[in-house]
Amino acid sequence: MSLVKVIEAFSLPPDACVNQRVPKKLLFEQDIPTAADKRQIQDSIEEMIWVAALKPTNIGVPIFKDNVREYLEIAVITTKLRISAKPTRIIELIHRAIPYPVVLITSVGESGCLSLAHKRWSQGEIGKVVIEDIRRTDDFVPEALNAEEASFIASLKISNLPNQDLYALYQGFIDCIAALAASKISGRFALPGSKDQAHSLSDNLDEHARIQREIIMLRAKAEKEKQLNRRVELNLDIKRLEEELAATQDKLRIGET
Repeated sequence: MSLVKVIEAFSLPPDACVNQRVPKKLLFEQDIPTAADKRQIQDSIEEMIWVAALKPTNIGVPIFKDNVREYLEIAVITTKLRISAKPTRIIELIHRAIPYPVVLITSVGESGCLSLAHKRWSQGEIGKVVIEDIRRTDDFVPEALNAEEASFIASLKISNLPNQDLYALYQGFIDCIAALAASKISGRFALPGSKDQAHSLSDNLDEHARIQREIIMLRAKAEKEKQLNRRVELNLDIKRLEEELAATQDKLRIGET
């Protein structure tokens, strides 16, 4: 996958660019959980590049620090994986291994994805950093973007994202991912206009995914159910959930009246 289009979308200032290869051995020096994970890193990662370091000195966005987390810089990293790789696990391992917030662009063949994960201080180990939820896009092909994906790529320009501090900037990237996910459902890409709207968007996406999982589970049960009365009950539950799903889809249409 050509990553140039994605990297160009950030409009990185020259002073932020690092463009250094990241040896896989640096990941091994972190707390990689198992030998199997280490083998995955060794066998799956073809190349990692530290593209840029976003700091107050080069993007004019202040650091963020409170009792929960400290964001002194944001790393932009590209990772090229081999076709045999299991991207979901590798993405998680990379985010866990790097102690500061990462904008990770992962490619496999012609397709790839963007992922981010907020980090906070560990409550159990002083000085250790742990990740919160990983937020990532579905796979897309930069050379064959649909309308929603093209709008998403255009939204990544750093100067257009929140600039109160590095935490707000990082959350801005995550909000772009949420807007893309919502657009896959609503058919329209629109960024949240406020923090409250961003929280609602995230909650509604999680709710939409939860309802979808429940519908799939109940449909599988209904197909196997031999008792007619019980099958009718399951189908009624499915219908109720489908109505809830439709209501949630309406909430994902940002900016529409």
